[in-house]
Amino acid sequence: ETVLVKCSRPGHASVNKTFQFERVYNDLESQDAVFADVAPLLTSLLDGYNVCIMAYGQTGSGKTYTMLGPQLEGNLALSIEEESELGIIPRATQEVFRLLSEKPPGSYWVEVSVVEVYNNEIFDLLAKDSYGKVFGIKRDVVTTREGKSDVPLLTHETVENASEFLHLVNKGLQLRVTHPTLVHAHSSRSHLVVTLTITTAVFGDNFGTLWEDELTSQRLNKEASCTFPQKMRDNKSTSSSRASSPVQLEATEKMKQVKTRLQLVDLAGSECVGMSGVTGAALRETSFINRSLSALADVLGAIAEQRAHVPYRNSKLTHLLQDSVGGDAKLLVMLCIAPGQKYVTESLQSLGFGTRARQVQRGQVKKKNFPVPSKAK
Repeated sequence: ETVLVKCSRPGHASVNKTFQFERVYNDLESQDAVFADVAPLLTSLLDGYNVCIMAYGQTGSGKTYTMLGPQLEGNLALSIEEESELGIIPRATQEVFRLLSEKPPGSYWVEVSVVEVYNNEIFDLLAKDSYGKVFGIKRDVVTTREGKSDVPLLTHETVENASEFLHLVNKGLQLRVTHPTLVHAHSSRSHLVVTLTITTAVFGDNFGTLWEDELTSQRLNKEASCTFPQKMRDNKSTSSSRASSPVQLEATEKMKQVKTRLQLVDLAGSECVGMSGVTGAALRETSFINRSLSALADVLGAIAEQRAHVPYRNSKLTHLLQDSVGGDAKLLVMLCIAPGQKYVTESLQSLGFGTRARQVQRGQVKKKNFPVPSKAK
C-alpha cells in the first residue's frame, strides 16, 4: 500500500513523496486489525526462528499504544472495552500460549525478561534486591563464542500463562524512564525490550518407547516441566539430589533443548530538539536515543546491502537485538506516523527508516521441524 506525503515550505513549491509498504492502517482501524496481520508471524517461533516485532516513530506518534495498549498500572482485571485496546505485546503473548497449548505437556517452557536501553546502557527491569524488591540493575551485552548476543546475569522468569507474563511486564514498566516534553507529556526515554524465550525439549528417536506406560509419561512430564528448566538455566549437572528412575535418567540423556526468542520492542521516539524543547538531562537522553536509532538504521542498511560487516556493536540496542534482526530471524516493523504538517520532517525520517527496513532480503528459509512426541503417545 502507498503513503503519500505532501511536503511544503514557505516560498517553495509543494512536493509529493510516495512510500510503499505491505500495509497501511487508517485512524479508524482497531488494534484487532493490526494484530490480525501480526499473528501469522508468531507460528515461526514454533518452527525454530527468532522473531522481532518493533514499533518505530517519533515521540508521541503512538508506539507504546501500538505495542502495549492502555497502561494497566498493575491492574490485570481489564474490562471488555480495555481488552479490545490491548496492543501487540499482550496479544502476541496470548497467541503464543495458545499455540503452545497444542504441544505435548512438558515438551516446552517459557521464560520472560524485561530490559530497557537507557543512555546506551542496558538495565534489567526484573532484577530484585536482597529484600525481593524489583529494581533496575545495569547489565552488559556480550557476543558468545557461537556469535550470538547474550546478557550475562539477566533475570529470566518462568511463566506458565499470559497473565503471569503481563504481571511481570507491568512490574518492569513501573521502572521505565519517562520525561515530559513539549511533544509528549509522558515521553519514554528508553527503548523497552520484552523477550519471550521458548525452550523446546527435543528427544531422540527412541523417545516414543518411553511413553508406552501412562505413569511413566506423567513422571516425565513433571520432570521436564519442573526440573529441567531450572537445571538447564543454571547450567548445573542433570543429576538430582533425590532418586531418579532409570527411565528418567535415560530421557534426560536423550533430551536436547532448542531455544527460540520473541523480542517485542517499544523504541523510544526519535525527536527534533527544537520541537521537543528539552534541556539538561533530557537533552542528553535525546542525544542517546537518536544515536541508537541511527545505529539501528545503519544495521538494517548494511543487511539490505549485504555488506560483509554489519555494525551491531555500534549501539547496545543493536547488539542486544542482533539475533532477532540478523541471520534468518524474522523482523516486523510497525511505523507510527504523526499526521500533522508540522511533524512532516520527523514523519519523512520515519518513512525513510521503514523503506530501508523493507529492503532487507532474507532469501529462502527452510522450516525447522522439532521431533517431539505426540499427545496420543
